[in-house]
Amino acid sequence: MKSFAEIDTENKGNYLKLLSAVSKLSGLFSESAIPFINYRVAENIFCRSFEADNLSRSDTAFDANYKTIGVGLKTFTSPNNRSREKVAEFNQLSSELRKYKNIELALKLAEFRNERIELARRLYNIDKSIYHIIARKENELNLFETEYNKIDLDNIKIEKETKASILFHDGINQYSYNFSKSTLFRLFETPKNAFKLPVDIIEDPYSLLLDLFEEKEFKLAKNQLIKGVNYVVLPLYGIKDKHKFIFEKSGLNQWNAGGRKRDISEIYIPIPIIIHKKYPDFFPKRDEKFHLQVPTKEIFNAKVCQDNSKALMTDPNRALSDWLLRKVLKLKEGELATIEKLEKLGFDSVIILKDDKKRYRIDIMKSGSYDTFIN
Repeated sequence: MKSFAEIDTENKGNYLKLLSAVSKLSGLFSESAIPFINYRVAENIFCRSFEADNLSRSDTAFDANYKTIGVGLKTFTSPNNRSREKVAEFNQLSSELRKYKNIELALKLAEFRNERIELARRLYNIDKSIYHIIARKENELNLFETEYNKIDLDNIKIEKETKASILFHDGINQYSYNFSKSTLFRLFETPKNAFKLPVDIIEDPYSLLLDLFEEKEFKLAKNQLIKGVNYVVLPLYGIKDKHKFIFEKSGLNQWNAGGRKRDISEIYIPIPIIIHKKYPDFFPKRDEKFHLQVPTKEIFNAKVCQDNSKALMTDPNRALSDWLLRKVLKLKEGELATIEKLEKLGFDSVIILKDDKKRYRIDIMKSGSYDTFIN
């Protein structure tokens, strides 16, 4: 595959122009000669320039989907051509990880990291993956791609372990895990053949902004995400004894409920009653069908149903089960969904988005997202 710098240059695109323009304004944020680019800005510029799907909201292993290529986007200062950067957080699994030491800890970290990569590949139909790096140096940006593979469990070697962290290598990359932050880092090295984009930082960016907006009119931005208007977040769990819990006979395990005979794929996503009370117009009325698009672009027929419209289901119900239980969670028929399984994969909620034509989309959200949304 050609580098993204080459693709942009050959297509006379705007990627390098936008990176350069943002970098020139670094004086707004820093007095350093090293350009400043916020990582969210870098993600948005990349997705806009290459018409890639922005995956950053779901906080999965990839930041963008470029023609079924999962792209991890990193921007960091690299004066010495080396930098350790965060590649995964395991806050929900920190107590589990504390049970392990040395090689067993490295293997468990690799297992968790690899499962999250596989999750993102399943979610977005990713065929292969790559890191795209913007390494910021004095008066220039170094752009390059590097491999984005799973950690090789068979070749892990411990290099160092202290009270604060563990350092290991898998024969390809060096990783470190910080105990207190529950964060996995990877060492990135800038190659000599990286694409170099010179940057002249403007001495007085404030004057430029004053001139730019002087007596000019611009189209005003609108809030793209408004709670209860075009999105809500739903939990995939309930609460039992003040703890998150996936009930064995409802929700994702509705197929396991008693009473009438049930299909092995019968499930629903819980809609807490507070969602309906706070945002009564977000969902259609009970049993009114609507389109629901999953991250793979498939469109399901869906509806809210049951008492108090507490359930989001699809018709046929197997569609939701095949996507969420089989494809995303990789559960076999008859295997219970558990909160432990969700935490291992790093999510426990879903976001439902609605556009102006009342078309709905669903995606996963990292653990804790529903609590943040509702509070």
